[in-house]
Amino acid sequence: MAKSWKLLLIAGAAWLPAACATTASAPVDAPAIVPPTSIEDVGVISEHYPLPKGYLDPADAPDSLALLPAPPAAGTAAKAADQQAYVDAISAPPERQALAASDADLNWPHVVSSFEPIVGMSLSDGTKPHTEMLLRRAMTDAGLSTYRAKNHYQRVRPFVENEAGSCTPDEEDVLRTDGSYPSGHTAIGWMLALVLTELVPAKEDEILKRGYDFGQSRVICRVHWYSDTVSGRNIASATFARLQADPVFRAQAELAKKELAGE
Repeated sequence: MAKSWKLLLIAGAAWLPAACATTASAPVDAPAIVPPTSIEDVGVISEHYPLPKGYLDPADAPDSLALLPAPPAAGTAAKAADQQAYVDAISAPPERQALAASDADLNWPHVVSSFEPIVGMSLSDGTKPHTEMLLRRAMTDAGLSTYRAKNHYQRVRPFVENEAGSCTPDEEDVLRTDGSYPSGHTAIGWMLALVLTELVPAKEDEILKRGYDFGQSRVICRVHWYSDTVSGRNIASATFARLQADPVFRAQAELAKKELAGE
């Protein structure tokens, strides 16, 4: 995982209120919005987190703590199902374990590399700047959307509770002190899938399957409970719905569609 994303996913509380967006509503008679396509113009979350800002102001983003139920409690059927998913993950074949380890890397452009064979083109070679910025900014919105619940519940991760290892041993020390619920990785993977289904609707089923499997990789990796991933997808879906009303996101999505169509 890129260092900046690793820090982002373990320290959301420190900067979340100050992560400003670049969205602005234009007057009715104003020229069409031309969204920025460079990180320099979009801006970064902070000097410590040099990731492009999302489209949403934190005050306008869905509140994961309000929207999501509490994680499953000990002794419940849901917690038993979480534990069974952990046990099943241990016996996943080596190739699935390898994919889970690969999906743990949120660095750009690696994070979209598994989607590119599905859409049939590069999404990160520099020839589609609106597409790249659309995906990258939406990733940030998805990642941020998990933090109010994540920081509140501070759920212990499965590899810690079970006193075992994960498929990313180099990250275990960091993950031991980071809340498990909901899954930020899952939210990001599902957001990428939702955005790409809008851009490439003919590949909707395949894209959504890859997005689902991206989150399931966190279970296979034994760093998230199954219910963490379900809630990660739910909050990502809420964030994607909120983005539909953002004029800069909508403008950039339309320009991205033209890029992918070769216009």
